[in-house]
Amino acid sequence: MRKLSILALLLLCLLNLALAQELKSPNGKLLLNFSLQNSGVPTYSLTYKGKPVIKPSKLGFDLKTKPRDEASGGSDANMEQKNVNLQGSLHSNFTLVSNQTTNYDETWAPVWGEVKTIRNHYNELAVTLNQQQTNRQMVIRFRLFDDGLGFRYEFPTQKNLTYFVIKEERTQFAMAGDHTAYWIAGDYDTQEYDYTTSKLSEIRGIMAKAVTANISQTPFSPTGVQTSLMMKSKDGLYINLHEAALINYPVMHLNLDDKNMVFESWLTPDAVGDKGYMQAPCTTPWRTVLVSDDARDILASKMTYNLNEPNKIKDAASWIKPTKYVGVWWEMITGKSTWSYTNDYPTIQLGITDYTKAQPHGKHGANNANVKRYIDFAAKHGFGGVLVEGWNQGWEDWFGNSKDYVFDFVTPYPDFNVQEIRDYAKSKGVKMIMHHETSSSVRNYERHLDKAYQFMKDNGYDAVKSGYVGDILPRGENHYSQWIVNHYQYALEKAAEYKIMVNAHEAVRPTGIARTYPNLIGNESARGTEYQSFGGSKPNHVTVLPFTRLIGGPMDYTPGIFEMDLSKLNPDNGSHVNSTLANQLALYLTLYSPLQMAADLPENYERFPDAFQFIKDVAVDWDDSKYLEAEPGEYVTVARKAKGTGQWFLGSVGGDNSRTSNIKFDFLDKGKTYIATIYADAKDAHYKTNPQAYTIKKVVVTNKSKLSQFVAPGGGYAISFEVATKDKTKGLPKL
Repeated sequence: MRKLSILALLLLCLLNLALAQELKSPNGKLLLNFSLQNSGVPTYSLTYKGKPVIKPSKLGFDLKTKPRDEASGGSDANMEQKNVNLQGSLHSNFTLVSNQTTNYDETWAPVWGEVKTIRNHYNELAVTLNQQQTNRQMVIRFRLFDDGLGFRYEFPTQKNLTYFVIKEERTQFAMAGDHTAYWIAGDYDTQEYDYTTSKLSEIRGIMAKAVTANISQTPFSPTGVQTSLMMKSKDGLYINLHEAALINYPVMHLNLDDKNMVFESWLTPDAVGDKGYMQAPCTTPWRTVLVSDDARDILASKMTYNLNEPNKIKDAASWIKPTKYVGVWWEMITGKSTWSYTNDYPTIQLGITDYTKAQPHGKHGANNANVKRYIDFAAKHGFGGVLVEGWNQGWEDWFGNSKDYVFDFVTPYPDFNVQEIRDYAKSKGVKMIMHHETSSSVRNYERHLDKAYQFMKDNGYDAVKSGYVGDILPRGENHYSQWIVNHYQYALEKAAEYKIMVNAHEAVRPTGIARTYPNLIGNESARGTEYQSFGGSKPNHVTVLPFTRLIGGPMDYTPGIFEMDLSKLNPDNGSHVNSTLANQLALYLTLYSPLQMAADLPENYERFPDAFQFIKDVAVDWDDSKYLEAEPGEYVTVARKAKGTGQWFLGSVGGDNSRTSNIKFDFLDKGKTYIATIYADAKDAHYKTNPQAYTIKKVVVTNKSKLSQFVAPGGGYAISFEVATKDKTKGLPKL
């Protein structure tokens, strides 16, 4: 009997071996292996140039089962319990039904982006699995690109799996070593943390320090981290874990088994603890693994976008317009002015509270005179838009009260005349940008959404900055649970019906959905410039963001701060912006977004008109981008070619320490001569002690020129290139 058992086990192993599938990337550098391991467990692994990237890792789900009254004792009760356990399992007892391989190669043009066209080239393996005892089917689809792997789960129409609830997704990413990681704490409600750099094995010991205070936060594990997660192996591989096409599903975090260096997916739960409600046919988001031995390839990758559906907005290019803007915002963030109008009322009831009888406290930023000042500034310097926050009634008790009916999004304070501001902006050729802070009362926002969007169109607003500050209403939901993810998507798609562009703050971090809905022109969803006013961010923060948060889409980081000592704006604010002025200029290139804010006050730009010229000149939409230098946490240098004009710009940011950046200008057009205007840190510049020390020089360059440029701690440099004429090059040095 024992011999027969051993023989059966050997036959099973041989069968599983025969079922192993291989898939190579188009260039052959990446190799995927898929197989069913013992007990029919779906397993995959990934190598790059023969080096292990993902060691054999398990795939599958735990499903929620309905409670059953079990009989006490006996074989029937044991069988019943076994069936219950099996019903809750979608990670074992599978057999291979079929496999299909295909290849795909297309080129598509984004409405806006870092490049004019994107190549979508991959080889695909789709394996159809059947769980024998339950007769349930699951498809795992792998797409292997030259720059990485994407895979997802698919559930076809079937009798034995229709509606089901996910208890947990069991996707593993087994690391091949104790990599260096650039991470933020896993959290169901915020990504607004500074990044920590450490070995994977060190995460547990420093997690408590990494979880800094936030107004809405729910960390879940001493080894839980968020995606996009950037890592570097000892042998020089850059590995990035994330997800793409997050639709009707909770956000995936990663929980580390730090004894075995295995990450496992950890989905964001809803108010009752469930992870996801599914109805077949359906799919999960793609799980993504970017990999290269060159960090620049990670930044240049468009795989996340390629794993999303094509553009669904037919006339998108006619009304989705990248732009630079200024706004009534930083003065409130620093405490120079406020969002609220009065101190007379301890609580507000919209439609009942009479603001016409209130005494203004005198610090309200969104008043007619101040807003017109920003409109004049925008018109004078060529900015396309003006954002105004705090224009609408309700800010006196908007936060921390779990208040449902908090804003109506259409009723202004007495000192803000919507029609007057609309007409004034139009006369100056400037577009107003709407602000919708929801205070995370998403039910209230959805009730008012149509009316609010129509109000925008009636008054000339084509873009909205939405916000989700504080704990979510309905109570118990999280910012990243399935229901709230669906809300963000609903607001985005509804905005498309009204031809409105969306810049969502505190919402879910992007996963390439802007390919499908390009009216999503920006997100915050990370620690942005505002935190420089809340005590400051790490000097190297902006050298990590391109490798993490920006992998899924652009960030409204709100750069351009020229006054770093914030006590000069508000004596009660002792914060310092941990950046040099030249670094702030470079951010317009290194932190890509089709929506870029010049965030500082007009009077601070007027103090430095020569440096401000770069912000006025720099483009926001591009035909080409070349990453010249990159190392996470240390530096990023990128050159971009403006869409339509062919003009090149370059930006470079550094980290904690000074460095010398050495680059070639071989991206410039051959046979042309350029004047390069270089905005750089002065030799004595330092983000803390001398942040406003900068130099500006003009040199003549060609595509054969080279540059060796000093970068201060927390510093950087920016360059604009202009095709030269002989009369303009006279007297200028050649590089």
